[in-house]
Amino acid sequence: MSISLRRLAALCRKESYQIVRDPSSILIAFVLPVLLLFIYGYGINLDANRVRLGIVQQDGGVEASRFVQTLQASPFIAASLSTSESAMRQQLQMGEVRGVVILRSDFSARVRQGQGAAAIQLLTDGAEPNTANFVASYVQGVFQLWLNQRQGGQPAAATLTVQPRYWFNPTTVSRNYLVPGSISVIMTIIGALLTSLVVAREWERGTMEALLSTPVTRAELLLSKIIPYYLLGMAAMAMCVLVATLVMGVPLRGSLWVLFVVTSLFLGSALGLGLLLSTTTRNQFIAAQFALTAAFLPAIMLSGFVFEIRSMPLAVQAVTYLIPARYFVSALQTLFQAGEIWPVLLINLLFLLLSAAFWLGLTAWRTPRRLDGN
Repeated sequence: MSISLRRLAALCRKESYQIVRDPSSILIAFVLPVLLLFIYGYGINLDANRVRLGIVQQDGGVEASRFVQTLQASPFIAASLSTSESAMRQQLQMGEVRGVVILRSDFSARVRQGQGAAAIQLLTDGAEPNTANFVASYVQGVFQLWLNQRQGGQPAAATLTVQPRYWFNPTTVSRNYLVPGSISVIMTIIGALLTSLVVAREWERGTMEALLSTPVTRAELLLSKIIPYYLLGMAAMAMCVLVATLVMGVPLRGSLWVLFVVTSLFLGSALGLGLLLSTTTRNQFIAAQFALTAAFLPAIMLSGFVFEIRSMPLAVQAVTYLIPARYFVSALQTLFQAGEIWPVLLINLLFLLLSAAFWLGLTAWRTPRRLDGN
């Protein structure tokens, strides 16, 4: 099917004028991404940098006092001291503290007998398992440090020293992991939501009839709806990357051209899905609702952005292979945190290419060329 570049340029110019005149498109493309990026980047935080910990000291001995001082000196613990176990348990129930360390009255005696660990009881709030694990790890680490100091700096009954090294995210800041994933969710919303309104708006305003009466081919009609919104999506992606790297301090270790290719392929899927919904429903409100349901929710729940895919049931894991955001999340997290790891990027690029071809091909098949829908 031949494509007239002159007609295509005129159609793209018409669509660009509609974008400029429609404030909702500018709002979705430039205001919404920044707003969501700040919400995801600063609102969602998996770090527990300073855990609120209660200490019940029932032993007034020297050993117990020194251990309490070590807990209070930890930069990762905000400790509050009490002698009432019931009061601390109440604070734990109210969420005022995330854990309670109880030093029984025989703590010092047990330490002198070599049974210090048996004299410590740790209560944590299991309603938040991630925070509970942080509390347990911090208390265990402080206890090991206290034992080492008590024995003159020598490791307690240990012949092996562990020196952890954190690859890809040396600062262990969760924002560096969450922001790339949040960008994929934002681009899913932008791509699907913007184009879901395009064809439906033409039908509602009655301009589709006039457009179909012209010699415009199906390919020209489809490309004229994709190219302007593709450029708008790439501008939104550039803005997200700038905010993430310059404002939020998230490192970008991969090259920009690989990021450009990955984003282009993903936008092919998102724009194709939005156009398909717009063409099928012919109603802006219904198309927008379907776009949010079909694009946003799977991107949040099944992309691996928040929930680990391998911890899901096998049936749900199989469904995630159909979600383009899964591969976009993996590619973005790789580019931002590790750089160009080609064994990971190539498989994601392949699936994104197949997904873009599927959605754009399905949209081209469903795009009408006559008023009867054929």
